[in-house]
Amino acid sequence: MKEKMPAEDGEEPRKALPPLDFSTLVLSMGSTAMIHLGQVADPDGNKPTPDLAAAKQVIEILTVLEEKTRGNLNDSEENLLRSLLYDLRIAYVDAQK
Repeated sequence: MKEKMPAEDGEEPRKALPPLDFSTLVLSMGSTAMIHLGQVADPDGNKPTPDLAAAKQVIEILTVLEEKTRGNLNDSEENLLRSLLYDLRIAYVDAQK
C-alpha cells in the first residue's frame, strides 16, 4: 500500500511517488521534451506553446546520457533510451516544419 503524503491546506492528500529508476528518469525527460515540442499538454492540462530550443536541449541531454551510459545499461534500458531518442528526434524535425 502506498504511503500518503500530508496535504497542504485545502488539497487532497498526495500519494508518495514510486522509487526512481533509470527508465523512470528517461521517460520523465522524454515527457518534458514532448511538452516543449507542443505534442503533449503540460501537467495542468494546458496546451503548451512549443519551445523548440528547450526541446532540443532535453534531446541533447538524453543524447549525452546515452553516450555516457553506453555499455552500462541492460537491454531494456538501452532499447528504451534508443527508441525514445529516435521518436523525439522525429518529433523535433516535424515541429520545425
